[in-house]
Amino acid sequence: MRARPVETVTAVARAARFTKRSIKADSKRFALRLALSMLDMTTLEGKDSPDKVRALCQKAISPSELPFSPALPSAAAVCVYPSLVPIAKESLKNAPEGTKIKIASVATGFPSGQYPLDVRLEDCRKAVEAGADEIDMVISRGLFLAGRYDDVRSEIRETRAACFAASKSRRKGKAHLKIILETGELGTLDAVRRASDLAIDAASSVPGVPDPKDGDVFIKTSTGKIQPAATMPVTLIMLEAIRDHFLATGIRIGMKPAGGIRAAKSAIAYLVMVKETLGDEWLTPDLFRFGASTLMNDLVRQLIRLEMGNSAVVPGAVRYAASYDPTE
Repeated sequence: MRARPVETVTAVARAARFTKRSIKADSKRFALRLALSMLDMTTLEGKDSPDKVRALCQKAISPSELPFSPALPSAAAVCVYPSLVPIAKESLKNAPEGTKIKIASVATGFPSGQYPLDVRLEDCRKAVEAGADEIDMVISRGLFLAGRYDDVRSEIRETRAACFAASKSRRKGKAHLKIILETGELGTLDAVRRASDLAIDAASSVPGVPDPKDGDVFIKTSTGKIQPAATMPVTLIMLEAIRDHFLATGIRIGMKPAGGIRAAKSAIAYLVMVKETLGDEWLTPDLFRFGASTLMNDLVRQLIRLEMGNSAVVPGAVRYAASYDPTE
């Protein structure tokens, strides 16, 4: 497989230009609310507990206790380890009618991807059967960096097939797949482009599984455990791979930058990049997510200033849970 060569200096310069756009107040308000609706609220620590996941779900349902009008949107998803999927499922049953928060789960030997393949696939199946709507898998960077691209492609296909098979055993719809490249370990933007093309191609052609529809497959930058995590140049290269696939096939692949995005200003720059690279069609949680739990706090703070004024900044304006320790 031959990826398009990447001009690194040019890509970095292009990505930097998206941070310099002038945003009017009404557009900023729209972007902040949109970013809130695109958050994957995540807790992936060894000390995760049922109470911690319940607090995470409550924060995803209701980001602020202040009476915004209209009410602030809920997050797009909560992302937890497979063993805690049932807790998230039970917690989200209490969400107000019309709230659509997905349950995502990391599987396939997260974050290293170094477990035997049969163990990784069983991990995936169990998470889906427990109620996960989305699986965030990690590719084997060792195989990729060794040039064993066919092996990486095969593992992605088997994982999507496992998601599909497990989804058939329940009434709820099919589980979507997000493919984590762990770009901080890939080394170059050329490698990021190659990995993006490989992941999209592999997940789009799985024997015995219907071709993906818009948003069935995402590519994702990072686990949040490796630095650097999401960066704008890396995300731009991945967005361009998605764009080229869409132009060739008409299928919209989703995108998720994850790790290190903490400021509302940064989130808006990412949204500008998505709009100008892929178009308005991708400005939806069905096709774009942020893996950035701590980002919610700054998004809410900025919305308070825009919509209520600084006098509204009071304790409780942003939901903080003592048992919640975000990692992305």
